Amino acid sequence: MQPDVSVVLITVNDSARLPRAIASVLGQSLRNLELIIVDDAGADDTAALVSRLDDPRVRYVRRDAPSGHRGAPRNAGLDAARAPHVMFLDGGDELTRHACKSLLLEVERTGADFAAGQIARPAGATGRTQRYRPELFRPRRVVDGIRAEPRLFLDGFATNKLYRTAFLREQGLRFAENLHHEDHVFTAALFCAARRFAIVPWTVCLSHPAAAPASPPPSAGDLDGVRDRVRAAQISDAVLRDNGCSDLVGHRQQRFLAQDLRVHLNKLPRHTKVWIKEFASVVRPYLAELEPGVLQRADPMIRVCCHLIAADQAEDLLVAARSLTGPKAAPRHALRVDGRTYWGTRAHPALDITPLRLAELPFAASRIRHEVGEISCQGTVVSMTVRTYDPFAVLRRWKTTAELTVKGLRVPLAPRRQPDGSYLTQVEVDLARARLGRLGFDGGRDVRVSHVRPDGHRTSDRLLVDPATPPLTLTAGRHEVTVAPSGDGAVLRVSWRPSRALRRAARLRSLRDLAGRTELKLWVYRGLIKVVPRRRDLALFESDLGASYTGNPRYIYEEIRRRDLPLRVRWSARAKAAGFPADVPLVRRMSWRYVWTMARAGYWVDSHGFPLDFPKPKGTRYLQTWHGQALKTVGFESPDLRGDFPGPRERWRSAVARWDALVSPGPEFERVFVPSNEYTGAVLGFGSPRCDVLVNGDPGAGPRVREALEIPEDRRILLYAPTYRDLDRRGGTSVRVDLDALARALADHWVVVLRTHPAERFTVPERVRHLVRAAGPYPEVNDLILASDALVSDYSSIICDYACTGRPILLYADDHDDYVRMDRGLNYDLREIAPGPVLTTTAELVAALRDLPAVSAEHAERYADFAALFCAEETGKAAARVVEAFFSGLPGEKGT
Repeated sequence: MQPDVSVVLITVNDSARLPRAIASVLGQSLRNLELIIVDDAGADDTAALVSRLDDPRVRYVRRDAPSGHRGAPRNAGLDAARAPHVMFLDGGDELTRHACKSLLLEVERTGADFAAGQIARPAGATGRTQRYRPELFRPRRVVDGIRAEPRLFLDGFATNKLYRTAFLREQGLRFAENLHHEDHVFTAALFCAARRFAIVPWTVCLSHPAAAPASPPPSAGDLDGVRDRVRAAQISDAVLRDNGCSDLVGHRQQRFLAQDLRVHLNKLPRHTKVWIKEFASVVRPYLAELEPGVLQRADPMIRVCCHLIAADQAEDLLVAARSLTGPKAAPRHALRVDGRTYWGTRAHPALDITPLRLAELPFAASRIRHEVGEISCQGTVVSMTVRTYDPFAVLRRWKTTAELTVKGLRVPLAPRRQPDGSYLTQVEVDLARARLGRLGFDGGRDVRVSHVRPDGHRTSDRLLVDPATPPLTLTAGRHEVTVAPSGDGAVLRVSWRPSRALRRAARLRSLRDLAGRTELKLWVYRGLIKVVPRRRDLALFESDLGASYTGNPRYIYEEIRRRDLPLRVRWSARAKAAGFPADVPLVRRMSWRYVWTMARAGYWVDSHGFPLDFPKPKGTRYLQTWHGQALKTVGFESPDLRGDFPGPRERWRSAVARWDALVSPGPEFERVFVPSNEYTGAVLGFGSPRCDVLVNGDPGAGPRVREALEIPEDRRILLYAPTYRDLDRRGGTSVRVDLDALARALADHWVVVLRTHPAERFTVPERVRHLVRAAGPYPEVNDLILASDALVSDYSSIICDYACTGRPILLYADDHDDYVRMDRGLNYDLREIAPGPVLTTTAELVAALRDLPAVSAEHAERYADFAALFCAEETGKAAARVVEAFFSGLPGEKGT
């Protein structure tokens, strides 16, 4: 039978990594495929390894002579392919399980010539992956030719795509041989020829770099790599011109600046000035060939580097390159002229870095540059000279104190102003005073210098060091300590390696802790609840699994305190949890004390769920307050539980059965939430205690937020609070608004307060921090709501709470159909019930914000209907009514 897909896997002398790649292909959910392993005449045991594979889908092709490149073996595999579709894979990489099937279905569904998916690289030992430019691959779409989206030249990979084999053969699309970076040339020709192609946002290929020394020494081969990239760029440009796509050459050249050139610029700090001058001589001729306007559209720091390359200013180029990688260091000097900001000391157009908005950052995000001069150590004391550059006059505008910090050490500094405007500091750090814990610390920390204002706001930057600085090694306590440059950016890093005895003790402790956190604690708990009596004057409160002091539990607790009820409350808090008031008694979540408190407490109150496997003790009353509405699927309808897997469903069913009462915002919540969780207990339908303050107001909220987030009084506040995507938790994909476009349009009048979901991980790019304040760590979301002038969200139930304020709500839902069909799913058609416009582009959002009164008036009736549906019971008295209903009759209660 003819296979559906041929996967061409090329290898040469890489048999150690080859099994992983083979397994990823043979383990595909699409079973009807063939694997063509092309051995580029390697001298290892690849042939023997393949001969041991007992799978008729595997074919082995061995070339007669090594090519030294990837083009020839890929072409050999393409010639041997029997399937109507083909993919290419390198020997060290792997396909994700559904890569072939998902891309094949996409090509068949859309009629595309090829389909491209996300390519990613595993990042260290964490198991997480670093995706290549994820914004290129979302949303899922069909592109009618590269002219529709020329930015896709940035996707210059061959291994993240599934192609129609006939299309490649009919168009004569083959890989250049005897050329490195042949993918670039191939994809240039591919984009020229393709009439339509599909893009999908999920990862299809994991790229594993070959093992290499942690800091390989610079070599002549590095310059050969530069020459190879330049040659590949020139050939790609010629391919476009020869195929009638001359108008696209400038767009492909932007790829060279943004990706290819930057790869080498990132590594410049590791090289000598002589090497840098040679590098510039290799690159300079190609930069001179760039189409008009290409440089002007480049990233400002890339443009600065190109100008310095053209001017043969090697020393300045080295300084500028460190603004691209690692800490993205500030410049040494910057010049402000007529509202524009220039790198260095000249107002030259090529040095204009105004779009980076570095001169407009709030104090906490402001940038200062620190460079280490002389560095030495004696005993456990490291001495160094630090030169500080303040290009944006931060230190001149603010009265600050300075300190050096590393692993619990805080060393006060006394910078001395120099005639050239820089600051010089002599620093001595005794690393024996670092806080390493009883069982030591195995790892590293970057050294930072912080400047702190009297109001507590802090800005900090890492220390840059000469990459050629020899490592300092010393012994501190029972640790071997290394102080050395780290990474391409060459920042100063201190690494600790505990003694063998400490490492052994730490391993034993981790094993004991593992047992203590799981089976042992549950076993002890089950015994405790049979013998210890419940205390009706003791309650355990928890919000967001111990992460915070917020939500319904907070406002119920504060009502209990206001009434002075005879109830001793203990709050569950995760390790390193912040934001709890100093007078709130805490117990560390899942500690032995927590287990004891769970067993003894007469009341449990929480917003998410106490540990699922811990049964509720007899006599304990459990108030489940929940943490939102039911816009998204919940309970047994949610992705984690909707499958027919009895284990998780029974576990959740048992957990829900523990609830004695459920706080309900109103009838609509009960209509959806109660049956979705098969809940049969009491429902306290008095509204949400967390919404009381939204109804009643809090005049102090606005000033608190503006002070904490450094928001000027003349700026309006837009709260942007998207929810996470179940298919990509912690991936940063919930932030879908184009923050750069928003900054260009609104920065003069608005500040965006970004409140991502706790399950999300997103770092605000520095270039938009003049507009965007990351408010994830801010302890109380209600403050953000009350301080804001409008809300942008998507499928988050924060829109239901926000409707209590009557302020404008805008919905940004560019992935609505995918979210409904493939992600979490909704219980409502958001486009039918939304209290404001449902927008799909940043341009639409900008237009709505510029005409907010008219937009609000247009949606006033729908807003009222939405509030009536979800906020009908929000009278501002929910906490009082819940406390009266659930905690009535406490022993010794006043008035009983």
